[in-house]
This record gives sequence, C-alpha cells and structure tokens, in this order.
Amino acid sequence: MSMQKRMIVAVSVATVWTKPESPRPLDESALKHPVEIREWLRRMTIDDKLDLWEGNRIQTQILYGTSVLVAEELEDWIKVLIPQQGTRKEALGYPGWVPRCQLVIEPEAPAGLKRAEVITAQAWLYRNPSERSIELSYLTSLPVLDETEQWVKVKTPEGAGYLKANEVRLSDGSLIPEPGEGHIGCGIVEQGRRFLDLPYLWGGMSSFGYDCSGFAYSMHRYFGISIPRDASDQAKQGMLIAKEQLEPGDLLFFAYEEGKGAIHHVGIYAGDNRMIHSPESIKSIEIMDLSSYKLAKEHCVSRRYWG
Repeated sequence: MSMQKRMIVAVSVATVWTKPESPRPLDESALKHPVEIREWLRRMTIDDKLDLWEGNRIQTQILYGTSVLVAEELEDWIKVLIPQQGTRKEALGYPGWVPRCQLVIEPEAPAGLKRAEVITAQAWLYRNPSERSIELSYLTSLPVLDETEQWVKVKTPEGAGYLKANEVRLSDGSLIPEPGEGHIGCGIVEQGRRFLDLPYLWGGMSSFGYDCSGFAYSMHRYFGISIPRDASDQAKQGMLIAKEQLEPGDLLFFAYEEGKGAIHHVGIYAGDNRMIHSPESIKSIEIMDLSSYKLAKEHCVSRRYWG
C-alpha cells in the first residue's frame, strides 16, 4: 500500500497501540468513536496504568484533526505513521496501531487557511453555538473557515464546527515560536505549571494525561518548537548544556545505572535547582527540588531547544 495515503484523527484523543492485540477489555472506552477518554482514565487503577508500560501496550497518542500516514490496514485496525512526532523508530513518523473507527479519509482543505489552536487546558468543539460536540485537548489544531468576535468556525474531520474565540489562537499553521517579549524557556515552564497535579499517563500526549516526554514535547510545541517524541531521542538533539549553564526551559535527562545506562526520564528545568515533570504512573505533574529527587544521581545530560 502506498505510504502516501493519509487519514485524519476523528476523535478527541486517539491512543496509538503497539499492536491490535494490545488493548485489554477495560480499554474499550479508549477504542470507541466518540472516544470516552475521561471515562477510560477514571476506570483505571494504578496497577492498570502501570500495565500500559509493563505490558508495552501503548506507544503514543494523537489529537483530533491530526493528519497521519497509513502504513498498513488490518480489518478494524490501521497502522499509522505520525509525521509530527519525530522518532528513530521510523523516518516518516511515529508508528503504531489505531482503531479504524477513530480515523477518516483526510478531507480536502483549501490552501492557505489559518488554523485555530486550543490554548486552554481543554475546549469544547460545538456543532453550532448552542450545542456541544467534543471536548478537545490543549494544542488541538483545526483549519479556520470563518471568525467572529466570539466564535471561530473550523473545518473538522466530520464537517464544520465552532470553537470559542477566547479559547484558541489563530496562526498560518506553521511552527513559529510564540511572538512577544520574554524568555521562551521561562514561558515553557509557565505553560507546564498550568498542568500541575495532572495525573501521569504512559504514552500520554494530551491534556487529559501526559507522560514525561509527551509533557516536554507539548510544552515546547506551544512555542512552535518541534522536538522528538521520546526522551531517548530528545536527549540526542538540541544544544548540549552544562549543569552550571542551566536555564528555565532546558531539558534534564535521566538514565539507569546512575546515568550510564539507557535514558528513561525527562523533566523541564524550572530554575533555582527545581524541575517540573510528569513523573510516573503513581504520581502527577509536579515541581520538585532536584537536591531531594530520588533519581538525582541518574541525571546524565541536559539539552536546550528554545535558544
């Protein structure tokens, strides 16, 4: 099958599974159209969440309206490649399996349309200004058809919809750093603070739950900065930063064997020897003092993408 065939995500958050057999019966809410992301998260125990990692069930997630490449089709499942999520696993984009019902053929869109990007933690998409449709994640991006003072009419995978104008920002669709005064690294930290106490989710790439590298990826993306999807890849790019030169917004990487083994975690330096990160399945996004961090001896490298 041609790798050029494209489809588009038609649910608020599509979870990308390692293989079609990866989901468990308790994951049914995450496999539907429309997806029931909050219900899925609510039902999972800590052990259920840990099993997403231990069982190698989930690879990543994709937001509503994201275009993906089709690599393979298998009955009710489609193997996709996600160009927006860079990885050494596949040159064309992050790979994994998505239920067919959560994807549609990518509709034609006129060239040159602005895009509306959600800048609140979540935002409702409306069928019309009085009828809610889908709850969308932070950084969901859709083509703009029209705009008024209160509403932005957008093109969705399933027709026209509306977003509240004060919950989105408009752009030409390119990844351009957020304009304005100030230190972008500090801005990355401030965006991260908005999600304090959000529970960790292995593979999470939405404001319903992030994993460590998904959190770092998304806070950078707000400023138009594209970084690799996984911590192990993030640690190999960007500008190498010495410990004494750390500034807010820099990424701190942690590896097994007291920093000599495989990289397994990333956090965002928050200044004053603190870090903001999405730590692990039993915890939530937090700011913590690096001097008391249990993995402090595993810090192996720091990188800067914003400078």
